[in-house]
Amino acid sequence: MKVVVDWDGTVTEVDSLHLVLLEFGDGKIYDAAENRLGRELTLHEVIALEFESVKAPLDEVVAWVRKNVRVRAGFAELARDYQPLVVSSGFHEFIRPVLEREGLEVDVVANRIAPRPEGWQTRFRSSEPCPACGEPCKREDVAGLGEFVYAGDGFSDRCVALAATRVFARDGLARYLAERGIPFEPFEDFFEVARSL
Repeated sequence: MKVVVDWDGTVTEVDSLHLVLLEFGDGKIYDAAENRLGRELTLHEVIALEFESVKAPLDEVVAWVRKNVRVRAGFAELARDYQPLVVSSGFHEFIRPVLEREGLEVDVVANRIAPRPEGWQTRFRSSEPCPACGEPCKREDVAGLGEFVYAGDGFSDRCVALAATRVFARDGLARYLAERGIPFEPFEDFFEVARSL
């Protein structure tokens, strides 16, 4: 069965989008956008709004990400043993450098950034609404996989987790599933996930 994992806050110890926005973006815009997520703004709208506040050169931000974003314990071993598919609402430009630093080669489905001095623009991989949740989401990324295991932590993982055969969840995703009585397995690191698999 294919293993599929979220990146930010799941593979990474801390959401790298959040870290980048704290370091290079506008904290007030970030807070205002996050407070409207799922109520007034879609996930795509929130990400686009937040990253418009980033004006730094891409190579500077990528160097910072490569140095500062940490991978959760056990991911390297899981990646070598299971070759997971990473599906992320984040950006290839942040994910690939961290995987390279860790010496890992896995398939990644993510968005792209168009850096501009007046503010970055987000290039989303899809704008098609999902039949299940009504927004573009990660469920499209797993179409055709058949049964799959999913590991995630947040808002962007909700819809795809509902399509998974088995779910490993933490933080906001775990709370969301627990509130709805949907079974999942909690985890803190990927050694736990690998032992369960």
